[in-house]
This record gives sequence, structure tokens and C-alpha cells, in this order.
Amino acid sequence: MIPSFDTLWPSLPIPALIIDAADLVADLNAAAENFLNASAKSMRETPVLDRLAIDAPLEESFLRVRRDNAPLFINNVDVSSGQSAPVQCNIQLAPLLGLPGAILILMEPRQIADRLGRAHSVKSSARSAIGMAEMLAHEIKNPLAGITGAAQLLSMSLTPEDQELTDLIVAESRRIVALLDQVEQFGNLRPPERRAVNIHDLLDRARKSAEVGYAANMHFVEDFDPSLPATYVDGDQILQVFLNLLKNAAQAAGQNGGTIRLRSFYDLSLRLRRKDGTGGALPLQVEIIDDGPGIPPDIAADIFEPFVSGRENGTGLGLALVSKIISDHEGWISVDSVPGRTAFRISLPVAPKDSAK
Repeated sequence: MIPSFDTLWPSLPIPALIIDAADLVADLNAAAENFLNASAKSMRETPVLDRLAIDAPLEESFLRVRRDNAPLFINNVDVSSGQSAPVQCNIQLAPLLGLPGAILILMEPRQIADRLGRAHSVKSSARSAIGMAEMLAHEIKNPLAGITGAAQLLSMSLTPEDQELTDLIVAESRRIVALLDQVEQFGNLRPPERRAVNIHDLLDRARKSAEVGYAANMHFVEDFDPSLPATYVDGDQILQVFLNLLKNAAQAAGQNGGTIRLRSFYDLSLRLRRKDGTGGALPLQVEIIDDGPGIPPDIAADIFEPFVSGRENGTGLGLALVSKIISDHEGWISVDSVPGRTAFRISLPVAPKDSAK
């Protein structure tokens, strides 16, 4: 059985509008309402050019679609309703059969399109890499324990000069064991036990922990929306996400320190399709922003893949673990990085009304 238009239209996961022959808004789907932060009722029968700001010659594009009776694609343009910051999107315009002059406008946020386009290959390579590493981890850790013990015994009968070599063996062996522990942690991560959680409580715990440890030389700035409702997550796992991101920010700053800004806000523009095909809103936003040197451009697109790191001695597993945890929570994580500003943004769902804290 083929679904009807009334079924397909609200189910579209990307923002979509229909305009009539006079360029008035005829309809928009739920994703477009969230994206533009405007109701369908307030948008209908209003000039689309008054309600939708797109950095492209729309009038000319509409003419071409109607003249050629063929779709038109406009890539990498800023889109806004005028009420929020513009978002870079890929735009598709298509004539509607049976409705002379009517045009369907699809707006796909570029950041989501880019990441979803890489998602399958990234996850496939991640599973292969982590699976192989897990198989080797246990076998490697056993002989490393023997090597460490033998080096410690040798050091008891060596001169101070020779002891430097055995100390190096012990230190490097322990470093490899720590790396293997991270690999095993990645592979053995349990499914999240989700409940209603105040996201600011988790951010506060992460900040306090970081301030007395690896981020002692950092200055923290909090910019929270106190009206945010509870989110629906495994508190321990999301706390680990925040700790990992704060550690990355502190390490990027180096010994001179810097500033980490913790920001929370509400944004209805992002919806993510769940595994069962339904759409889910992710309105709770958390940003962790640092003023460090930024992510090297050559690895920026792959920063969430296992074993990709911008630090000389980095394992490349911290952000891969962060991405996996957020994915397991049906959330979204993205990064925007330039020299002097790196912002990791985490998008999470609101807790159901019947969930208990």
C-alpha cells in the first residue's frame, strides 16, 4: 500500500515548503516549522520571500523551475527566517505535478548532510578498527605485564644510568596498557540507562572535577538557560562526555591556559531520524567552547573517528567514545573549529513527561 500525501508530508525529516504560483506559502511540514521557528498557520498565504531569507536569487530560480518544469538544486547557501542565525543548507526546488506554478522547496542543513553522508563508512571503519583492537588488547596486555615486571627487577641491580633505560621500559609499557584499557572501554560500553536528568547538574559536576585536575589553569565562563527542561540520558555516560570534552579543551590550551565557555540553550531547529524511521526533536543544546588553536584542518572532517587525533601523543579514542555515547542516546554532536575558537555542540532530547528523575 502506497502512503498518502497526508502521511508522507509530516513525516519528511527535512524542512519543506510548498508555494503557489504567486509565491505565497501554501503549506510547510513539521520539520520546517521547527527549523523556521514559525507555525504553519502563521506562514500560510504570506509571501515566501518575506518569511524566508535565502542567500540566492530565488525569484530567478522560481522562474527557471516554472519555465523548464524541472527541478533545480542550489548548494551551500545561508537560510534563515530572520528570527535566528542563518544555517547553511542545500536547497532543492521542484515543480508539483498537477498544480501549475506550485513549487516544492526542500532545505537540507549542510552540516547534517555532510555528517550523514559519511556516517555509514565511518561507523563501518570504526567497528572494524575497534573490533580488531579489542581482540589484540588482552593478548598484548599479558606479555606487557611480564615485560614491566622484568624491567623493575633488573633496575634493582643496575647503576643509576642504566636504570633510566629500565624506567623508560616501564613507563612506555604502562602507557600502552592505558591505551589498551581505553580500547576495551570503548568496546565494552554498556547500553545507556536513561532517566530524566538536569543537564546543568552534570555540567557543574564536570566543571568542578576538571577545575581540580587537568583544567586547573583554565578560566570557566557559564552561560546557561535556567529554564531548560530535563533531558533523558544516562547521567554517568553524559558526564563522561563532558569530562572528555573539557579535557580536550584544556590540553589544547597548553600550559598557558585559556577560557572554556559552557553554554546551554533551547533550539527547535534540529530533528534526527530514529532507527525505527520516526523523527525525534533534539532541542536541548550544550556547547563547550575553547579559545585554543583549533582542530587541524586535515583531520577536522574525521575528528570523531577512532585513532584520529590532533595531539602528538593522543590516542584518538576520546572523541570517538564521545560520539558513540551521544549516538547511543539518539542525540547529535557536531564541531565548528577555527583558530581561536572550537565549539563542540551536543543536541539532546527532552525527557518524556512520565519519566522519573
